[in-house]
Amino acid sequence: MLSEDLLSDILTLALAGGGSYADVFVEQKSPLSIVVEDSSVERISTGQVAGVGIRLIFGEHRVAYAVSNDMSPDALKEAARSLARMASSGEGDEGSGPSTLDLKKARPGAEFDFPVRPGDVDIKDRLSMMLEADRLARAVDPAIRQVRLVYRDMAQSVQIANSEGVLASETRVHTLCMVQAVAERDGVVQTGSRPVAGLRGFDIFDDEPLHEAALEAAGLAARLLGARRAPGGRMPVVISSEAGGTMIHEAIGHGLEGDLAGQGLSKFSGKVGELVASPLVSVVDDATLAGRRGSYGFDDEGVPSRRTVLVRDGVLVSFMHDRISAARAGQPLTGNGRRESYLKRPIPRMSNTFIAPGPDDPARVLSETPEGLLVRKMGGGQVNTVNGDFVFDVMEGYMIRDGKPGELVRGATLTGNGPEALMAIDMVGSDLGFSIGTCGKDAQGVPVSDAMPTLRIPELVVGGEHSG
Repeated sequence: MLSEDLLSDILTLALAGGGSYADVFVEQKSPLSIVVEDSSVERISTGQVAGVGIRLIFGEHRVAYAVSNDMSPDALKEAARSLARMASSGEGDEGSGPSTLDLKKARPGAEFDFPVRPGDVDIKDRLSMMLEADRLARAVDPAIRQVRLVYRDMAQSVQIANSEGVLASETRVHTLCMVQAVAERDGVVQTGSRPVAGLRGFDIFDDEPLHEAALEAAGLAARLLGARRAPGGRMPVVISSEAGGTMIHEAIGHGLEGDLAGQGLSKFSGKVGELVASPLVSVVDDATLAGRRGSYGFDDEGVPSRRTVLVRDGVLVSFMHDRISAARAGQPLTGNGRRESYLKRPIPRMSNTFIAPGPDDPARVLSETPEGLLVRKMGGGQVNTVNGDFVFDVMEGYMIRDGKPGELVRGATLTGNGPEALMAIDMVGSDLGFSIGTCGKDAQGVPVSDAMPTLRIPELVVGGEHSG
């Protein structure tokens, strides 16, 4: 990490060309990756990453950005001078920056404890856990043909200083292991997967044992071999809280990111104060949740994390902003300026995004739905943020018979329009279930989690055997 004096010098030099704002993002991280496939260790990779990103805002929200993996004072000061020259050659007056800049440490929006950091655990123990999970998954059914486990952990230390005098720092510890099992019988191939991940150390596997995840993934793959293809057509859909929030992430989450909304690239652009969902629906983004994969104490602009209500009782009340999108919209910061690494500029991103629990007993949501599709696990999905149209794969789905789960089906997809689906929701359960992911946008990936309660959409297009 850099000294306060050096950070102050860098900011002062960057502003010397007439910029209105500058910040410095310092990153040091030690990632580890292990891949186990075919009951053997396919790859182990580790390393050290360190570097600095310096950003200058000048003119009408114009941005200049410099990066360096040379953390010496001379190299960083020269990078700052280069930004100042860009500003002075465009807009701003040479030498208009402050002569001195005092930095004051900021308090995070949340503080997290990591009792067992991955580096405290011998790599042999990590390998042993993965190989045992592989063995148990393969023993679930003779039809299991392949098991693949991908393990990653990372301790990332960040330091952020800006020209408003803010100095923020924290260490983020992420641990993840994904289990994927493939089953095959009579030419039919099916896949089951289950992740374990969070803003946690190795102790996450005490609460979510990897062998249980492996049994679940393999069991689903094997059971899907005997499932019939899902029928297609319009029908009621109950999405269980077990499915997590993939749908909310895609159907509305990206559309509520301030840069897309400000550019008119969102179905929700210009709709603050309008009804955009059922009055039963409230949508929240909250980076302060302990242990969740999308959590942090500060965003990557040094803004303390917080809970932001985006939709309240169906009414759009806020977007998620970084510094630039907030300035353009004339709105307060929400602590959603995130970046993949020091090599990237921050942009508005989700953290932990969810539909808030509602008034209905989850069991009643199902029992009051005589027929339709029950979704217990979602697969991948995609959405057009401009018009809100989406398509999602269903990994685990059941036909609803007389208000109860019926036969398992495979190959189902959900097709619809995000705003229309949100407006149609007529029951929202009192439970809440999370899913995890790495969200991609503008060639950057950041860790996120998403969640939904059990809810019902009275009619949705289900793609399957007779659809189209």
